[in-house]
Amino acid sequence: MRTPTLLLAAAGALCCAAADLRFHPAEGGAFQFDTGVLKGTLRAQGRSIGLLPVTHAPTGAPMARSMGLFGVYRVFSDGRRYGNGMWDFPSQATPAGDGAVTVRWPPADERPFELQAVYRWSGPASLDIEVSVRPERDLHGFEAFLASYFAERFTSSTVLAKGGRWLAADRDNGAWQMFPRGPEAVSLIRDGRWKIPPNPVDWVVRPEFDEPIAVRRDPASGLAAAIMAPAQDCFAIATPEQEDSHYSLYFSLFGRDLKKGETARARARLLVLTAPREERIRDLYREYTRGK
Repeated sequence: MRTPTLLLAAAGALCCAAADLRFHPAEGGAFQFDTGVLKGTLRAQGRSIGLLPVTHAPTGAPMARSMGLFGVYRVFSDGRRYGNGMWDFPSQATPAGDGAVTVRWPPADERPFELQAVYRWSGPASLDIEVSVRPERDLHGFEAFLASYFAERFTSSTVLAKGGRWLAADRDNGAWQMFPRGPEAVSLIRDGRWKIPPNPVDWVVRPEFDEPIAVRRDPASGLAAAIMAPAQDCFAIATPEQEDSHYSLYFSLFGRDLKKGETARARARLLVLTAPREERIRDLYREYTRGK
């Protein structure tokens, strides 16, 4: 008898044969996609949010909720937070010739920078984002907080920590947990940016990450979403305790001072997999960071 995992893999292979790695403009400023593995909408109703809804096509399982996957959420610098989140600010989105979408938040009196996010499919189950910022004045301790909110079935959250240990975000380790790159990242986390109302967060600092990789899993089906970034682009990974109703993962991007007129870039990748072995996830990370 074939196992559910083998059935999922076979269904995934059939879908991949008809992959369409493009975002297609839709009504109301949204963009639709159906790669054969993932289908759904980017910027539903033209809002400045990520991918929502998202469905795993071979099984029909929902992948996302709340504000979706890969949304640029909170942005900080110079001891301040810019609004409650970038999804509160107007943005424009334009399609590219290769099927990618560029989202642009223009500078404003209360935001002395231009921010862009380019969404591009690198495979039927692989989404890349490149976030870029161009300041109109020097910015200190700049951070863009990349947020992903998964469906309720994704109750397992793990981060690859120093020593190659995959650490779970168990409730005993705190309500809100953050895994830093190193001591300089802890200084940023604790500089007061997360105390700004409304909705301040008291992060419990966990061990340093080894490579910036985190995984949300649905234990029942084996579906897993791995998020990764180059080490120089990500200074912390955050997650609530894994069964918290947010079912989320966050990557803190940049984490450095920026000069006026300088364009800085940070990347991340989302991979959807079925029952992946931990070493396979690390292999995929190595392929990603080698530029494949």
